[in-house]
Parts: sequence; structure tokens; C-alpha cells
Amino acid sequence: MNKGQIADIFEPGMYTLSTDNLPILSTLQGWPYGFDSPFKCEVYFVSTRQLTDLKWGTSNPIMLRDADFGPIRLRAFGTYSLRAIDAKILLTELVGTDGQFEAEEVTTLLRSIIISSFTDMLGEKSIPALDLASKYRELSQGLKEYVCERIDDEYGLEVPELNIVNISLPPEVEKAIDQRSSMGIIGDMGKFQQFQSANAMMAAAENTSGGASEGVGLGMGMLMAGQMMGGGMGAAMQAPAAAPAAPPPPPVLAFHVTANGQTMGPFSMDQMRAGAQAGQINGDSLVWSQGMASWAAAKTVPALAALFQAAPPPPPPPPAPPSPQE
Repeated sequence: MNKGQIADIFEPGMYTLSTDNLPILSTLQGWPYGFDSPFKCEVYFVSTRQLTDLKWGTSNPIMLRDADFGPIRLRAFGTYSLRAIDAKILLTELVGTDGQFEAEEVTTLLRSIIISSFTDMLGEKSIPALDLASKYRELSQGLKEYVCERIDDEYGLEVPELNIVNISLPPEVEKAIDQRSSMGIIGDMGKFQQFQSANAMMAAAENTSGGASEGVGLGMGMLMAGQMMGGGMGAAMQAPAAAPAAPPPPPVLAFHVTANGQTMGPFSMDQMRAGAQAGQINGDSLVWSQGMASWAAAKTVPALAALFQAAPPPPPPPPAPPSPQE
């Protein structure tokens, strides 16, 4: 270089600089002296080896419009390699008069170009967020082409390799997707609730310590019975509109039960009978029903007393048959 202008360029190799191999510079400087005189110039060495394992990533989420989720934010990161392919453009556009220019000084510029190209590429391709993971190789190749188009002629650089390691959604969106996947795996929510209720009842029955498990088991059992009753009522409500209205059913006797300081119910007689048979309620359990003045033990309520009466003892065995000797 002479006076800030690039005169001659040498490809990789070893050279002895003289007026014979500096034709342009010799012409510029030597003609006033008969083309045979010393001159002063500056020499810059540009490394053309490939720099690998450089990192890039989005410092802020990229806002995009997705066909499935609407407006979403994406983050991405990856690796790339860098190499100088045109020393003249590199020296003119980036180095200038810097005596030592290293790769770290251009990585910030390259990262911004990669992120900008990544945003443009996603906007043009309009790939659904759920399909991005299956297209990393295709997207990496496309992003490399986008970036090279912007830096080869402008900065004299080349990106031989560029990889997308990960594209991620915000944590709250990933959580919502997990919940949606779980619902798809479960399928019929009604059957799943019945299955969960049955498991809770079995767990309560296996817990012999009583206490809270009795109330939980009774509550889950009544919930399951209520769901089955609700299903029947729902089917009845689908009767044709032209059918005559059925008379209102007689009032159903229902009881509230206390367990561990908590009130549950109301429960029908069938539900109370099932709870008594399962040992979840006993004669000392406090109950209340419409029309009762206060809470009372279940065995003292006429409608429930029969549920807790001891079964009559079995009759005595028949006499033994007489022996043959008698």
C-alpha cells in the first residue's frame, strides 16, 4: 500500500519485493527518477486460513407470525466459520489504517448480519414453529447463502460453514405445547377423570390409617357417582322437544357429612349406603339433612340407623347325624 491506496497484491508464497514484481507501485513512484530508485510503502499480511467454532445467537427474541400459534417469539443460536477471500476489499472496507486487525473485531458485525439474515429467511419461508426442528439442515444451508450474499462483495469475507444448533420458543409457550400434547395423549377426558377417580378410591382404601383418607375416598367416590348420574341426566335432556314434560321427581333425601372438620355432600341414600359398606362412614359420623335441627350421629337418624345395625348372628349348626353303632 502506498499513501492509503492498494497498489499490488501477492498471492500466498514467499517474495523478494523489488521494482520487478511491483509494477503498479513502481510506475506510480519511480517514473520521476528513471524507474530505478528506492521508494517507501506499507505491507499488510492477510491470513486466508479458515477460522472455526465461532458462535452466533439471538440476544433478543425474534417476533414472527405463526400459522398455528399466531404471534410468537423465537430464539436461536449456532456456530459458523469465517475466511477472508478478497484481501483488497477487506483492507479497504474494514481494516483501514489499523496496524493489527483480528477476527474478534469482525465477529460482532458478522453476528448482526447472521441474525438479520435469519429473521428475513424465516419471514420469507413461513415455516410453522412445530416444523422448524425437522428442517435444521435446510435452514442452515439457506442461512449460509443469505449471509454470503451480504458479505462476499461488501467485506471480502466468506462463511464456509454455518449451522443452526437450536431454535426455541419461550418457556410459557413450550409449557402450553406440553399441556396440549398431554391432552392429545389422554384422549377422552371423561374416561380419564373416571380412571383418576377410581385410582384415588383404591389409594384411599389401601390407606388403613383413616383420617383424611376417609374423607378423600368418600369425596372421590361420590364424585364418580355424580358423574355417572350426570351422564344419565344429560342423556335424558336430549329427548325430543315434542315429548310431554315428565312430572317433577319427588324430593330426594340427601345428607351432609363432616370428616376432619370439613363438610362434604349432599349425598344420596345410595351413596351413604355405599360409604357405610366401604367403612368410610360409621354410626358416629356426624350428618345433617334438610329439616334436621342440628348435626347428629348417623346411627341416631332414623333413615340411616339401619345402615349401622349389627347383622343378626347365624343360626346354630344342625345336629350331627347318628353314628352307625347307635
